[in-house]
Amino acid sequence: MTTILPGEFWVAELPFTSGKISKKRPVLVLWLDGQDVVVAAVTSAKPRSRMDIELEDWAASGLRVASTVRLSRLDCLETSLLLGKIGQISPSDAETVKEIWDLEIKPQF
Repeated sequence: MTTILPGEFWVAELPFTSGKISKKRPVLVLWLDGQDVVVAAVTSAKPRSRMDIELEDWAASGLRVASTVRLSRLDCLETSLLLGKIGQISPSDAETVKEIWDLEIKPQF
């Protein structure tokens, strides 16, 4: 079994809400909880909210195209849905993700 660590980019098999189909997508691992992993979506689309972080070091991180981490799109997945490691977030991009998390991610109740 491959070790999964926070801060890594992986290709994940993301099931749609219906559970009938899924799509392979890049994700950023935020933390692990037993056999589950909490991930943020990674997209080639430009940021659309304050919770989207445009990566500066996307190529060095193993991503094929300029990418955005969407902290507004979190998923909790079984680790078996992670198919392959892409790379590691750079220290400067990781710091930006942490700053935005601290500023923007709050319960809405």
